[in-house]
Amino acid sequence: MEVIVTCITQSSEERIKEAAKAIFLKKGYAGTTARDIAEAANMNIALTNYYFRSKEKLFVEIFRDLFNYYCQNTLRIFEKPIGIREKLIELIEEDFRVMKAEPNLVLFLMNEIQRDPEQLLPELSKFKELLHGTLTSQINEEVQNGRMRDISADHLMPLIMGSLQFIFVGKKMNMKLHNTCEEEFNHFAECHKDLIISMITEYLFVPTTAS
Repeated sequence: MEVIVTCITQSSEERIKEAAKAIFLKKGYAGTTARDIAEAANMNIALTNYYFRSKEKLFVEIFRDLFNYYCQNTLRIFEKPIGIREKLIELIEEDFRVMKAEPNLVLFLMNEIQRDPEQLLPELSKFKELLHGTLTSQINEEVQNGRMRDISADHLMPLIMGSLQFIFVGKKMNMKLHNTCEEEFNHFAECHKDLIISMITEYLFVPTTAS
């Protein structure tokens, strides 16, 4: 009996979290009600509150899960023992993959962090360590050897991420403006991603001349 109860509890919690994630991504924290979540999970509000106590606690848990999901592969790529050019291309490809899978994610994260940075922004010491340690060291080495333009990691990352993110933040606008379907937009986004890779790498890296 205890095993059955545990399984039901875990299933119920996951159902609520999945339903809440979908609603929060669509409406944000302010636009979502406990009733919205309960209806999406096909449960009553009392049961939803039993598991998560409040909309705010449920939101914070989901936000941090989504933020970690967005950052985890970026951190993994930062740590890889590969050249800086290959690393930047991988970062662009990975950021693109995540945003294509969940186009609302970036806008959701930016809006909610802007609303309440103290409460929502998790500890970023690992990210800062890799950004100002590993990535900066690689950039400095390439710059000193004359293979790369002088640019800081603090400028480079927004340059890459902002170029990609605007495609998906403005997805509905682009589709409306150009009267395109989902398949056509995906093709446009892939082409745009390839252009970003080409523009970033061609700008940053100094062509080697034959001796």
